[in-house]
Order: sequence, then structure tokens, then C-alpha cells
Amino acid sequence: MKYLGDKSYSKLLMLFGLFFISTAVSAQRIVDLETVDVSQLDTKSIISDFHLIWVGICTALVLFMQCGFLMLEGGMVRSKNAINVILKNFVDMGLGSIGFWLVGFGLMFGASSTGWIGTSDFMKVDISNVEAVDILYQIMFAATAATIVSGAVAERFSFVPYVFAAFFITTIIYPIFGSWAWNENGWLAKLDFHDAAGSTVVHSIGAWCGLAAILLLGPRSGRFSRKGDVHEISGHSLPYVALGGFILWFGWFGFNGGAAASDLSNLGQILLNTHLGGVGGVVGAMLTLLITRKGFYMTVIVNGALGGLVSVTAGCDVMTPAFALLTGLVAGFILVMSTNLLNQFKIDDVVGAIPVHGFCGAWGTLAVGLFYQGDMFSIERIIAQLVGIVAALVWGLGTGYALFWIINKVSPIRVSTRIEQRGLDISEHKEIGYSDFMTTHVKADH
Repeated sequence: MKYLGDKSYSKLLMLFGLFFISTAVSAQRIVDLETVDVSQLDTKSIISDFHLIWVGICTALVLFMQCGFLMLEGGMVRSKNAINVILKNFVDMGLGSIGFWLVGFGLMFGASSTGWIGTSDFMKVDISNVEAVDILYQIMFAATAATIVSGAVAERFSFVPYVFAAFFITTIIYPIFGSWAWNENGWLAKLDFHDAAGSTVVHSIGAWCGLAAILLLGPRSGRFSRKGDVHEISGHSLPYVALGGFILWFGWFGFNGGAAASDLSNLGQILLNTHLGGVGGVVGAMLTLLITRKGFYMTVIVNGALGGLVSVTAGCDVMTPAFALLTGLVAGFILVMSTNLLNQFKIDDVVGAIPVHGFCGAWGTLAVGLFYQGDMFSIERIIAQLVGIVAALVWGLGTGYALFWIINKVSPIRVSTRIEQRGLDISEHKEIGYSDFMTTHVKADH
């Protein structure tokens, strides 16, 4: 054993001294807190502080979900397109945040006398800390809606047209529908349409916009044969997909947890329901793959978890845990079957965004009417939920198609066959994600 020496012993004594001093100070603070007169505390100030802290944490978690989208989408595309889809995730957060703060928040939450659109609170600057963090939280939701599109149209959508499309989705399309459902005077809100954290408002709107883009774009080269055969085009990194899925799952506690910001009394149930929805999605997807005698594809099972999380997002605050699990279980089944359905119609969704966010989002919204705690299978609630689902489909698909059609007339949204074959990374960004691929590609190009 090495001899410590006098100096080392002195350092140890100093560390022990600091430890005991800090312990004594902490004990004194505990004693002081025990003597506090609770009646003198400012309850409103404490609630406001808790709101600020909790929503701030949820905002950070939802922002971290962008990393999950980035990893999942980046892993599901081929290596020659990884930079392109990753950069699209960055860009829709950057430009979308500006657009939503300038215009989108006002359209969504401003004064609405008609119930169709907000007309105030644009570019808010004179705000409290609580208002500021609420706006930031809503910015994260807006960016999520646009990010859903990037995965669906990956590997053939030109970068610059996508930037414009993402900006208008976060600034106009998403906020207007959001005002119908989440503005206190929105016409859907007055029908008692319930969507706690955005199964339809966020996820389905993003998915239906993505579907509109796919219908205009067409499938990737070689995805479907003339006879209708489906040719699988595997992503370059399935471990990225799994990691992205777990990051999204982690961030979802903030996505849904923020729905409890105004009333933390059922926060625990919201978080539990969120997790059970994801678990149900995993099991539902696995059982469906087993019954249909298909392999246990990792990408499908990861998407099953995401589909379950999307489905429980609408009713995470009004369902019992058992029905949250059931909602996720059904979502896993819907995920697998809707993925097969899209393939039959030759609709090429690279990452499965439409089944995950569109179909599972619609199911979760309907499930609120079926499994609403204390008012199950209410006809009035079911009708209100169906109206919201149909309104989202018509609005998202219709305005999305119009948006992409107009952009396509100005600048083609689909890259050329040569660029698609070469890869969007080197063609549009002059860089590549993997140096070994770049070396081989450059030699072949010469």
C-alpha cells in the first residue's frame, strides 16, 4: 500500500471537515423548513413556479424527441441519403420555430370569435415567464408535425422545396387545425372533442400532409414492380432505428406529461398510461406478425411501440391504465395491417409515418370516446371524436396536397432519377455521412 504522507492526510481531513460542515448546514435548513408557517406561503406563486419548471422539463424532453426522429429516419434510409433526412429534421425545427412564434401561435391560441382561427397574440414579446415556456412547449409540437413528413417522403424529396413546405406546415396548416381543437373557442373544442396531447392535432395532421406529398411524389425507383410486387429497400442502420425509437419513447413522457401542466393531480396516471400504450404497441405488433406468419421485423416492432404511444396520446389523461394498454395493443395491430395496406396501393412511406401517426393517431382519438373514464362508450363523445378525425383528414390531406402542388409548380419537389440513384447527400449537400461510401462513390463517378 502506498504511503500517503502528511499532505495527503491533511487533504483527507479537509474533505471530512467540509462534509460535516455541509451536513450541519443542511440539517439546519431542514430545521428551518419545519418551523415555516405554511399559512404564510404564497400558494399561487408556488403553483406558478411548479408549472414553469414542469413545462420547461417537458419542453426539453420533446425537443430531445427530435434526436429520436433524426436517428430513426436516418437509420431507415440508405447511407447515401442519411445527411439529407437528418438535415431536414434540423431545418424544420429551426424555420418552423420562427414561423410558429411569428404567426402560428396567434392563429392557434389567439382570440377566436368565429371558432375557426385566432386573430391575436402574433409575435408575442411582452410576456411572463409562464407564457414564454408555454409558447416554447407549443413550438416543439409544431416542429413535430413537420418532422413526420420528412420521414414519409425520404430519399426522393428535394431539399429546398421541403424547407418551404415544412415552414408553411408549422406556420399555417398545423396551427389552424390546432385552433379548432385546442383554442377554448374552437368549434371542435365546443363539441367536446378531446385530444389531450395531439394524437390527431399533431400526429395525424403531420401524417396526412405526408400522405399528400407521397401521392404527388410517387414511390422510390425500384420500390414496386409493374406487376405490383413489393421490393424491400432496407435502411442502412437498424441499430439507429432502435435507438431512435427508445429516445422517442423517453421523450414521450414530456410530450404527454405536459398535458397535465394545468392540473398535476393525475400526472402519475398520465405517465403510466403513456408507457402502457407503448408497451401495448410492441405486444400488438408482435402478435400480429406471429398470426400472419411473418418474421419479427425489428422496424415493424419499433413502429408498433411508436404507434401505441401515438394512440394513447389523445386519452392519456382520461383512460384507466388497463384501457391505455388495450389502446396500444390495438394500435400495434393497426400498424402492421395499415403498413401492408399502403404497400398494396403502392404508397411508398419510407419510415412508416402514415401508419404510425395517421392510422394509429386516428384510432387513439376514437378510443377516447370508447374508453373515457366514467363515461365509457358515450355516443356523444364517439361522434365528437369522429368529427375531429374526419376534419383532420380533410384539412391535412387537402391543404397539404394544395401546398405541395403549388410548390411543385414553382420548383419540382422530386429529384431527378440520376440524383436519386446517386444519393441526395452528395448531390444536394456536397457531403456524405460515411467516408468509405464517399471514397467508393467518387471513384465510380470518375
